[in-house]
Amino acid sequence: MTLIQEHASSLEPVISGFAAVYHHFDFDPHIPANGYRSLVKVVRCCILHIIHKGRYISTNRRSIFFRTAHNAGEMEAYCSALCQLRALLYLAQRLLHDNSHGNLFFHEESGLSQSFVREYSSMHKGCFYGRCLGFQFTPAIRPCLQTIAIGLVAFGENYRRNQSGIGVAASSFFTSGKYAIDPELRGAEFERITQNLDVHFWKAFWNITETEILSSLASMTSTQVKVNRALSVPPVPFDLPLVANPHLTVTIEAPSAHTGPGPLQMRLISYELREGQDSEALLSLSRSEGGPISLSLGMKTKQSPPSRWLLVHYHGGGFVAQTSKSHEPYLKSWSQDLGVPILSVDYSLAPDAPFPRALEDCFYAYCWAIKNHHLLGWTGENVCLAGDSAGGNLCITTSMRAASHGVRMPDGIVAAYPAILLTAYASPSRLLTLFDPLLPLSVLSRCLSAYMVYCEEPQAEKQVEKVSTLSMVRRDTALLLRDFKQGASNWIHSLLDPNRAVVSMSDALSSVAIAPPEGEEGVVLEHPREFPLGFEPLRSERLAEMKLATSPVVRNPYMSPLLAPDSMLRGLPPIHLVACALDPMLDDSVMFAKRLRNVDQPVTLCVVDDLPHGFLSLSQLSRETREAANVCVNRIRDYLEIPHKLLSIIDRIMP
Repeated sequence: MTLIQEHASSLEPVISGFAAVYHHFDFDPHIPANGYRSLVKVVRCCILHIIHKGRYISTNRRSIFFRTAHNAGEMEAYCSALCQLRALLYLAQRLLHDNSHGNLFFHEESGLSQSFVREYSSMHKGCFYGRCLGFQFTPAIRPCLQTIAIGLVAFGENYRRNQSGIGVAASSFFTSGKYAIDPELRGAEFERITQNLDVHFWKAFWNITETEILSSLASMTSTQVKVNRALSVPPVPFDLPLVANPHLTVTIEAPSAHTGPGPLQMRLISYELREGQDSEALLSLSRSEGGPISLSLGMKTKQSPPSRWLLVHYHGGGFVAQTSKSHEPYLKSWSQDLGVPILSVDYSLAPDAPFPRALEDCFYAYCWAIKNHHLLGWTGENVCLAGDSAGGNLCITTSMRAASHGVRMPDGIVAAYPAILLTAYASPSRLLTLFDPLLPLSVLSRCLSAYMVYCEEPQAEKQVEKVSTLSMVRRDTALLLRDFKQGASNWIHSLLDPNRAVVSMSDALSSVAIAPPEGEEGVVLEHPREFPLGFEPLRSERLAEMKLATSPVVRNPYMSPLLAPDSMLRGLPPIHLVACALDPMLDDSVMFAKRLRNVDQPVTLCVVDDLPHGFLSLSQLSRETREAANVCVNRIRDYLEIPHKLLSIIDRIMP
């Protein structure tokens, strides 16, 4: 208890300092959300758990049912967590001092950002994945997170023994019991796996939901729709009219980066059967998924007229995993609630198809939908883009591509917890990656490095030459790739090149920062020590493997839209951003919303509380996740019902 009191008393002045200034970093006075607030909230949550447990021990310690070892283990785990959170708040305190006023990102590629990576690599994290797993989230979601964690460590134990996904899953089932009853063992193994296993492991684990057994179970419990058709569209160039002059056209080339042209996979979901959705032309594009025919035509079904609206969806998965099949349950529900057909795009995944292939696929699919609207049960009038995480990034960059090509823009974008800045710039919300069970920094770095262009050094010039010819990303991407000498490896490595200045980052983020009040200039800490004398966080027995390499491509606006110049942002359609208060990517959304507002672009930001990144995939599991998913539905409905009044709904947010 003495140690807990020491941590709490040391944190009190730090938290008070944050509370005095963190309102300067909010997007709007009515939307109190940024990484500093999130860190303080997590610390308070941890302290409340300790107080609750302390009261329980005090009241029940003499009971014959009192489990001494269990309760002592709980207190020890939360004490360790509080120690690590104290270290994070010290790092955030330095970030607050070093940043420009109102700016959430430390936009230097060395110094504090590099220090954060170094501290992350060595700090103990297992305490957050055992007894304290998901303590910061709503209680309703914690059993699900515990199940995911147990499945992850069991899957990791058997990953090297079996090569087939079903073999690993079967073996994991029989070995998961020990991790369920021993939280310390689970935490240690979770830390080992997240720090040291490669992107292929994460790709395999996240794709478990694609297996026939799990997808069949999800299908049985989800909304039943009339149309659920997997499509394979051949890579054929076609023309679209220019918005500025419909008499002129532009050719939309088939995606070709890295792997050459190939069929593009999509999924059409519609709650009602609409005209054109059972046409011979569409059926000729259908592909079998090994199951029953998914177009309900057993009895003659009455066709509804084409919808005025189409929703084009890009799924999440860190650019490396999942397809539309993993996101099918909530998409079916959306199709029913909104009454519109949904076209979900199965874009090519890294590391086999890194940037810019996914962007090429998404842009081609969007244009193909416009060209072939009559096949989708859509009149061709209005189209909205929606996506989560990596898919949110692709919604924004696809719209940028549409603007650069001069074709029609989507009428709106709904991006849920999007990845908008893929560089390693430190921010307060990114400190949450130390203990987030779904987005640890080492896992993020592997996924994002896989999304970058990878090439062995002896073949670098050949690979750069190949990429520079890609017309889909045009000259700005090609110029960056010509300078790309060492290949894209790890997302973190952009920290270690102090000679490469990023003017667009500094200018862009400084433009949305608030001028400091008189007498509140930032203080630069010159001493190299990260923590006060007498304090040291717990250290891990093994360091996280963080391979670092130069990667200028991450600063391309088509990869990191937050770095886009104002001229590109002004061409975007109205955007709804739905973020999570406890998501490491929260600051991405807050700063992007500020940048859009700064150039007079219509934008709304909604921040949901107490839920993790990826809540859409968990929307069937609790009332809280369903309500958060409904926020996204309502944002899409805003476009369907009142697109011309978008500017008047800035202050409409979820309580």
